[in-house]
Amino acid sequence: MTEALPAPGPVLAGVVPGQPAAIIRHAAELARGSGSRLLLAYVDPSLEDARRPIDPDGVDDAAAGLADGFRDRIAARLQGTGVEWSFTVLAGDPVHELLRYAQDAGASVIVVGSREHGLGRYLENLAGGSLGERLARHGGPPVIIVPGGKTGPTADPST
Repeated sequence: MTEALPAPGPVLAGVVPGQPAAIIRHAAELARGSGSRLLLAYVDPSLEDARRPIDPDGVDDAAAGLADGFRDRIAARLQGTGVEWSFTVLAGDPVHELLRYAQDAGASVIVVGSREHGLGRYLENLAGGSLGERLARHGGPPVIIVPGGKTGPTADPST
């Protein structure tokens, strides 16, 4: 007798404004292929203090507007894919917050993008590695790093 495999957990994609659309597209294909939901999370380290506002009316409206616009661009990218998805904004350290969210959601995999080679990548290595490398070292679900691709006029459209 064969036992049925448990249903896979959702696919969690760490997303940022302006990243190549290929990252969201790859995460959506993975979710569709596995019959899973797609969870998209934008982690904004600058919102760390917004978790505990002294004045609730003091929360930055510009940050909320950025997230709404980003969500709309994601919705346009995912339109017609047939993938059930959700988008959330998290505050704090991207590694910590993505791992916490993955654990809370029971994610089966985390998908993130990579940077192109250059000064930004060099500085990233000096600071402990890329987001994908740091996620993989902290032991959560498997991490898929999608190449960032080209930038400029011939680049993959961004989100």
